[in-house]
Amino acid sequence: LTYHWWSEERSLPAQVRSQAMISKHLGLRARRREEEAAQRAAEGDQTAALKLYFQATRDFMKAQHAVLELNPEKRFLYSGLERCYEKVRELSPHRIERIEVEWEGNFFGGWLHLSPGPTPAPLLFHVPGCDTTCEGSPNPVAVPEHRRGWHVFSFDGPGLGQSNMRGIALTEDNFEQAASVALDALRRRPDVDPDRIVVYGAGAGTFWATRLALRDGRITALATKSGYSSLYYLMNEDAPSYKRLYAFLTKAVTEDELDQVLARMTVDGQLGQLRCPALMVTGEYDLRDPVEDVFRLFDQLASPAELWVFADQFHRPKFAGQRSVHSAMLDWLEARLTGTPLPASGNRVRYIEPAAEGPAGPHVSFKRRWFEEGQPT
Repeated sequence: LTYHWWSEERSLPAQVRSQAMISKHLGLRARRREEEAAQRAAEGDQTAALKLYFQATRDFMKAQHAVLELNPEKRFLYSGLERCYEKVRELSPHRIERIEVEWEGNFFGGWLHLSPGPTPAPLLFHVPGCDTTCEGSPNPVAVPEHRRGWHVFSFDGPGLGQSNMRGIALTEDNFEQAASVALDALRRRPDVDPDRIVVYGAGAGTFWATRLALRDGRITALATKSGYSSLYYLMNEDAPSYKRLYAFLTKAVTEDELDQVLARMTVDGQLGQLRCPALMVTGEYDLRDPVEDVFRLFDQLASPAELWVFADQFHRPKFAGQRSVHSAMLDWLEARLTGTPLPASGNRVRYIEPAAEGPAGPHVSFKRRWFEEGQPT
């Protein structure tokens, strides 16, 4: 469930031979890394200890994710995640503060990574995907947002992390409502600039981030990656285990009940109401996002927007060089924060060839389909 059969990712322990083995062997690797981290800390190598504790945190995170019921194994793995992340907080070069909010009788929280720069500072509201938790990002060893002078808040709304452990069911609209309450609390902080808040989401986080931006007019800009189309494609074209995951998150008892909830989880027909600038990023052959459907949704946007289509790529697009897609998306958000307008020529699609090392240059053109004549960027 944590891994994608179509990707080049091969980071599972060698002992894993079935889906059922993921939680055990990732959990064992997490414990080994936790023990090594403790040894490095005892030796005085705080940098190595921090890296290992964060690796252990992510292993525990992925291990518990593969367990789709609140049983002793999931609680054991989640407690390991919490224990290692506390060590991450102790060793982090910047302050990581817990933010908890109450909404409709439930408590939701996340981690605020405070920029060491001057305040009040802009804030990036990070919405994780459905296979991660708020502890999974950013990596405290090097936070790219901090180099830009931004705070980062990573949120476990309904359907994620601690919300699952508390038995809070995901509905079609409660994530963005809880996130908006968290945004209220963040904007009241004297170290946060309330007028410079951007939102980032990927995968399932794209849906929740977009719904938050649709609901909350206080957002300066929105950047998302994958996860635009109907959840039909995630459930039926990608790994079939996603239906089990969403049944666990929503507490749906029957497949018909689940299908009804999933059908209401959409931004189709709503994107015209978005008022902030938006960046959409997709792979040309992402199984979850048929590209023609992404074009149709992109065309609904009335706000200034760009769509980046990565040719011949899937759910996790990459540039040819060292530059990360995440970094390029942060550049785009930074331009919006500094008031740089998007071109007045209308919303455009950047077609990014496999040889491209960034979102502009000789291997990028303004077009939608591989066989069209494009305009240079």
